[in-house]
Amino acid sequence: MASLLLVIIYLAFVSLGLPDSLLGSAWPSMYTEFGVPVSYAGIISMIIALGTVISSLMSDRITIKLGAGRVTAISVATTAAALLGFGLSHSFWLICLIAIPYGLGAGSIDAALNNYVALHYASRHMSWLHCMWGIGASVGPCIMGLAIAHNNNWSAGYRYISYIQIVLTFIVVISLPLWKKRGGAKDEASDGACASETARAVPLREIFRIPGAKAIMLAFFCYSAIEQTTGLWASSYLVFVKGIPAQTAASFAALFYIGITAGRAVNGFLTFRLSDRQLIFAGSAVIAIGILALTLPFGNYVSLGGFIMIGLGCAPIYPCIIHSTPDRFGKNRSAAIIGVEMASAYIGTCLMPPLFGLLPVSFLPFYLIFALAVMTVMNLKLNGNKKTAANT
Repeated sequence: MASLLLVIIYLAFVSLGLPDSLLGSAWPSMYTEFGVPVSYAGIISMIIALGTVISSLMSDRITIKLGAGRVTAISVATTAAALLGFGLSHSFWLICLIAIPYGLGAGSIDAALNNYVALHYASRHMSWLHCMWGIGASVGPCIMGLAIAHNNNWSAGYRYISYIQIVLTFIVVISLPLWKKRGGAKDEASDGACASETARAVPLREIFRIPGAKAIMLAFFCYSAIEQTTGLWASSYLVFVKGIPAQTAASFAALFYIGITAGRAVNGFLTFRLSDRQLIFAGSAVIAIGILALTLPFGNYVSLGGFIMIGLGCAPIYPCIIHSTPDRFGKNRSAAIIGVEMASAYIGTCLMPPLFGLLPVSFLPFYLIFALAVMTVMNLKLNGNKKTAANT
């Protein structure tokens, strides 16, 4: 039964990734139909992100009250309804309204599932699950591309993804008894999310007072700044700094995400020999090598290798920081801490790539090395705070 639940969680992570890249894939067709400027994609994206941050911060309270299984079912259902709404809507402002539950559903499931896996499964599963997210994020645009190729029907693309989410909702609902058994009998209501008689929601102001909490939030913020800024600006850097043709640069930049997804698959096996902390610092070192390669005047393929190295280095950091959270802060507070980790990641994702756009593209390596240095310092600080945080 435990294996069956794990399969369902893997499917849930694929489901998490499916909608994440849809807006970018569909927007060139959507904005012409809506008759709005191309820049309006940022409005929808920001609404989704705001909903995600809010639900991530609330996930601690919701998970303790409902349990990880119910939160997952409700969140997937909410996301499915929102995607179906996108697929049926032909008004920009209605899309903006529907984006609110879209974001709320995404944040709560992300935090609840990550916390559940961190508490109940080995580190290798966290890496492989995030690899599954990457597969979902890659498949989503392919489905949208097929829909657009058929009579330029972007609406159908959203509907197809919503149908997948609806099926997953039924699967999660049917599996709810498995979540309780896995969580243990002590606290069935929480599905083991905080399997303690003293489990309670941790207020945000109290979270900030936990030793290491601010450090891990800043570490997540910087990680997201590195990953998302690289993903958004890699092609521009290759075109305007390295002089690579735009079509070639786009293909090169895509390998950055392939590096992350493949790296997480490999990282799952590395967890058999290395701890979460060792993998976090190893990943940081690989990112540093990749950034250095971007600055070397040795030809286009060295720059390509640099972006692949950055992707491979990013691979272990996100899942390993999450998986180490119960160990660092205690199981009774892991749901709260992972919630603020997710919120910090989303804020970094939304804020930092556009801010980098105010700088010359040639500054990308310096920007990345600064964010990497801050993240590394915060991770070192977390190691020093480990015992204190887990026992206060």
